[in-house]
Amino acid sequence: MPRVPSIGRRSARPANPADEELRAHVAGAASAAAADVSAPPAVAPDRTGAAFFDVDNTMMMGASLFWFARGLAARKYFTTRDMMGFVWQQAKFRIAGTESSADDIHTMRENGLAFVAGRPVSEIVQAGEEIYDELMADRIWSGTRRLAQQHLDAGQRVWLVTATPVELASIIAHRLGLTGALGTVAEVVDGKYTGRLVGELMHGPAKAEAVLALAEREGLDLSRCTAYSDSANDLPMLSLTGTAVAVNPDTELRAIARSRGWAIRDFRTGRKAAKIGVPTVAAAALAGGLAGGAIALRRRDKLPW
Repeated sequence: MPRVPSIGRRSARPANPADEELRAHVAGAASAAAADVSAPPAVAPDRTGAAFFDVDNTMMMGASLFWFARGLAARKYFTTRDMMGFVWQQAKFRIAGTESSADDIHTMRENGLAFVAGRPVSEIVQAGEEIYDELMADRIWSGTRRLAQQHLDAGQRVWLVTATPVELASIIAHRLGLTGALGTVAEVVDGKYTGRLVGELMHGPAKAEAVLALAEREGLDLSRCTAYSDSANDLPMLSLTGTAVAVNPDTELRAIARSRGWAIRDFRTGRKAAKIGVPTVAAAALAGGLAGGAIALRRRDKLPW
């Protein structure tokens, strides 16, 4: 997998909006450079059209990073208390819909992949392969997977675009037979993670920057491309392409999609109306029996909480 050269550590907290824009640009460029790109489809390749899919609650039920963290916790990469703090932080993020404060995004950026600092990339990639099989494979939305396959069948390339680490995003993309993935890039020195991010989390404007950089490199015509997401946070990416589709949309995105005439595809069943706007991580925690898992981990680790 291509590695992005490490960069010097920047100031932990941006001094002004221009710094935020720079971080998003750096993150987007780094993600595009690290994207694992396969050859164009063999069937009537369409070299200028492509599709971009968000992952959490769009391609997968729940948050991919939550399941990745849960798998790493089971492998004793960190404690149950760390896991619960991570869940709470992610739940706050999803409940608010956007970062609730500069401090929250600062914390998320600084903590990004700190739990794997010093670990070899190859070790985390191997763990990611196992965790995908254990916890993620059965959570792929079949309806969204079919949408991606339609693009592949039409000869178009398909990328995932997600805040999850690019290594994990690439694993998901490969297992689904997609072209590749744009994800959050962690700084790597001598084959090991430093615990810092390159630029910014792959979120909001950074996703749009990554798609722009990839489109330029691959010669894509964005007016002929399609973007899919469940969240209004992804409006920068959705607004870039000629076609935008709201998949399992949150309340805000559903309203925006209706006002702009975008297609809406909802693959949730039964309680889908009640689930609109429910935080992805919270839903994943409930579905995965987080409480029971946390109790079991607490007993194993003998943590005093």
